[in-house]
This record gives sequence, structure tokens and C-alpha cells, in this order.
Amino acid sequence: MHLPNSRKVHEKVRDMALACQKNSYLKELNTVVKSCEPATLKTVLSGKKVKLNGFEVILEDTVLFPEGGGQPDDRGKISGVEVLRVTRKGTDGVHFTPTPFDIGSNVHLEVDWTRRFDNMQQHSGQHLVTAIADSVYGFKTTSWNLGEKTSFIELDTPKVSNDQLENIENIVNEKIRAGIAMYPTLYENAEDPEVEKARARGLPDDHVGPVRIVTIEGIEANLCCGTHVSNLSHLQSIKLLGVEKGKKNHSNLVFVAGNRVLNYLGTAYNNEKALTGLLKTGPDQHAELVEKTQKNLKIAQKSALTLMRDLAILEAKMFKSNGNAGNYFTLHRKEGDSEFMNIIVNEINSGDVLIFLTTGDEKGAGLFLLAGTEDQISHLGPKVAEVLEGKGAGKKGKFQGKANKLNKRTEAEIIIKDYLKNCGINT
Repeated sequence: MHLPNSRKVHEKVRDMALACQKNSYLKELNTVVKSCEPATLKTVLSGKKVKLNGFEVILEDTVLFPEGGGQPDDRGKISGVEVLRVTRKGTDGVHFTPTPFDIGSNVHLEVDWTRRFDNMQQHSGQHLVTAIADSVYGFKTTSWNLGEKTSFIELDTPKVSNDQLENIENIVNEKIRAGIAMYPTLYENAEDPEVEKARARGLPDDHVGPVRIVTIEGIEANLCCGTHVSNLSHLQSIKLLGVEKGKKNHSNLVFVAGNRVLNYLGTAYNNEKALTGLLKTGPDQHAELVEKTQKNLKIAQKSALTLMRDLAILEAKMFKSNGNAGNYFTLHRKEGDSEFMNIIVNEINSGDVLIFLTTGDEKGAGLFLLAGTEDQISHLGPKVAEVLEGKGAGKKGKFQGKANKLNKRTEAEIIIKDYLKNCGINT
């Protein structure tokens, strides 16, 4: 592994960098607790925003990287206790934990290496792609995002052609196969001439401590605080997945690096295998057959829509032709929709008839519509919605909305019939 160049940095400057920044491959560390204060953490658990009570722990040094440079923070453990967030405060890493630690106590740090190495591969891959895109085509990187499955680099160009994309990918992977060294170097301050030569968008306003430059030997030197591989061969490979339109005439170059390439390939193969089983044809014909299936589906949906409209008209005509139908019409049609219900109401077209219609899963959710006089709707609409555990609104003799419990439709009908009976209306 390649450590910072000791000829270019004093020991006192090295000591100001975190252990994870001096050696990105360090997985464990023994250190001492400097401070521990109660704190809260806003985070997302199981897709829900929550606020957790815990403690902010500062150590004499840390192997857990705090978020920065576009790279997410590490996860790991302090003496067996899970670290839920790592942030930076000055030159210190701040660890959020659910339990406190005694100041001055000795602790053992462990990094979640799977997460860390993935972040290292994506971040180092971004540096390499950025350098090649700039040197070959003059495409400057304006920002980047390390996502959970794929990442993207925002380039200051409105378009990247397929040939350019292919060429960048080929050059990038040539550099990986060449096994070129990648390493950090620490400088005491930003006025050092070597710092001025490095590619950067400027130091953060709250930056303190030494200036760190990450070099890909013979390719680029970049101002960066993140963790990186020590050799491009550790990236394994990089796949440029494509280019998406970005904001303000920029382009987002989507990529995966390292183990993510293998994961992406495995997922793509499993999807291809599943489609082969469903479509009963080889991968080369998947797109053609799916396109044909979509066209047939559109035709079928159009035919089904026409049939439902005809059925709605027929239901209304059957009711109107029944001399003993009374003044109440009710119907449930699982396959129906709002248009189906409104056609029936418009076809019956009589203020003397109270109409109660529902569509959807009889045991689940669906839609409902109540049509009649203003008095009937204002009285029954909210009650029917409440029974069906749904929401709706009334307007011009109609009350309609969503029903979450269509299995309570019978209860709604009892309320309607009791009301009509009390009004002396035949049902």
C-alpha cells in the first residue's frame, strides 16, 4: 500500500490528518476517548425519518471516515457499539453512538470494510474518469454523486456522444490494467506551490488543518479529503452505463466501479434469464418481443375500455327499462373506473334516482360514487365515505372518492336504504 510521501510533509502535519486519511486500508485502531456529549441524530430507518437520542463521541484519532468530498461517511464499531454517523468538526471526527463512553477510556475501532472499500472504489473511479474526460475532451467535472447502486459525474457539456463515452471507458480501463499507483500527500497549507498545481474547486470555508492532495501517478493530482485505493488495479474495472441529461446544459455520466461492476452484471444476467423464461425466446429477441407485447396490450386495453363503456350504458338502460326498479340503483363492478361510474350516472340522468356505485377489489380498496339530489348527497356522502374508510368530495349532485374498505359496502347500503325508507322513497 502507498502511504503519504514523507519527504513532502512534516510529522506534525501528518499528525493532523485522521488515521483513515493517512492509510485508507487501515481497518482497526486502538485509541482514546477525548469527549462524549449527549446529542440527537435525524436519520432514516426503514424508509421513515426518525430522530434518535445518543452521544457525539470524539476520539484522539479515528479509522472511520467522516463524510466529505462527495464520499459518504463510514460505518463501524467503537468497542462493539455501532456507530450510526460520522461527521467532521475541525480536524476531529465526531461519532454518533447510542451509548456513551467514559472520557479517557481506551477503545477499539473497527470499520465496516465492505462499505468502506466500495466507497473507495467508487470515489477513486470518479477521480480517474474525471481526469480522462478532462484531458481527452476538455469535459470539466462540476460535481458528482456516490449513489447506493450507481454513481454519476456531472460534466459541463450538454452532450457526450456514444463514441466519446466508449473512448473514455477504454482509456480508463487501460489505466486500471496498467496498475498505476494512487496516493495521498499532505501539505502544511494552501500556499504550497504543489497545492496550487492540483485540480480543485477550492477548499471548504470551514477547512482547517493540512491540505491533502490525492495523486494518480502521471495522470492527475486532485485536492481531496476522501479515502482511495493505493493502486488503480484495485478498481478491477469501470463500466460507463450511459449519459443522462443534467441541469443547465450539463450531462450526468453514470458509472459503476469495482465490485459494483460484478454486481451489476450478475443482476443483469438474472434479469435476462428471467425474461428468457417468460418470453420463451433468446436475449437477442427480448426487446422486439416486449415491444410487440406492449403494442398488443395497448390494443387490448383500448378494446376493454370500449367494452366497459358499452357495459355501463347497458347497465343504465336495463335499469331504466325495468318498470319495478324503484328510485334506487346500486352496482359494484370490480373492473370499472371513474369513467364507468359517471357514464352510468349520466345515462340514468334522473334526479329522482339515488345511485350508489363502487369499483375495485371487493376485499380491498377502490372507488365509490353517490349521485342524487343535493340534500341526499350532503346527508349521505360523508357517512358513506366514513363507513368505507375513505375520502371524497361532493359537487353538483355527486359525491365521489376513494374507498379503502370495500368489504364494508353492505354496511353503506344499509345506511342508504334506511335513509330512503325514512324519506318514504321506494328502493
